[in-house]
Amino acid sequence: MKGKDFLTISDISERELMDILKLSIKLKKNKVLEKMKGKTLAMLFAKTSTRTRVSFEVAMAQLGGHAIYLNWNETNFVKGDIKDEAKVLGLYCDAIMGRVFKHNQILMIAEGSDKPVINGMDDLHHPCQALADFLTILENKKTFKGLKIGWVGDGTNVCHSLMQSAELVGLEMVVASPKDYEPKIRTNARIVQNPLEAAKDADVLVTDSWVSIGFEKEKEKRIKIFRPYQLNSQLLNIAKKDCIVLHCLPAHRGYEITSEVFDSPQSKIFQESENRLHTEKALLLHLISDVL
Repeated sequence: MKGKDFLTISDISERELMDILKLSIKLKKNKVLEKMKGKTLAMLFAKTSTRTRVSFEVAMAQLGGHAIYLNWNETNFVKGDIKDEAKVLGLYCDAIMGRVFKHNQILMIAEGSDKPVINGMDDLHHPCQALADFLTILENKKTFKGLKIGWVGDGTNVCHSLMQSAELVGLEMVVASPKDYEPKIRTNARIVQNPLEAAKDADVLVTDSWVSIGFEKEKEKRIKIFRPYQLNSQLLNIAKKDCIVLHCLPAHRGYEITSEVFDSPQSKIFQESENRLHTEKALLLHLISDVL
């Protein structure tokens, strides 16, 4: 996998996914593993961030490397050729992580750079979040075999990456979204409009914000449309008794998820959030380390 880009979950095989998850478990037990001394990661942000920025920066520090934060609007990416700018970053750094708006932007960065490019999020995909989610599922369920993921709400970039991950490992996924807000990609996931279908007998229930970055002007309209898709105790009660709840954060309590569910023993949201760090360390080692 060394030298590859990681732009979508489809860029890796099932074996590579499992290798990343297994290494993540090891790294979680031994947080400091200085295998990337002298390595540098350029972190390019067009979108605001908490988890992505901090997890990647801490990951590089714990691996013995260095991360450089770059605000998109403070670089020449806003006025120069994206491919040219990415080529320059590749000359300085060992990898680039980009958190951008349009999927085409991360594709152009990857086309320009000779070094591995990681998609930290765009409008269509959030593969790093999917890695953390699947590590959380594996830790709690010990296997992917026979599991069902129920997604409730907007068919977001996080939903897309989970759909691709589920297809990769042969896991059932049912997505319940309102009409015109269904996922924009197709996998073997089943797409429905009734949230009860997604929640029934689910092993994992997942939701995301009703108003993602870039859709703030549609807030009032979206709240009305998505109100029936709230992840609440009614849905949790028809899932399996040991169902776990995931949310990529930030969460808006009382909207896409109730505080009752968010704070329940079945919620693994903060475990999921912590796992961003460990899966990203494993991903970085796979992509740019000479020892793996």
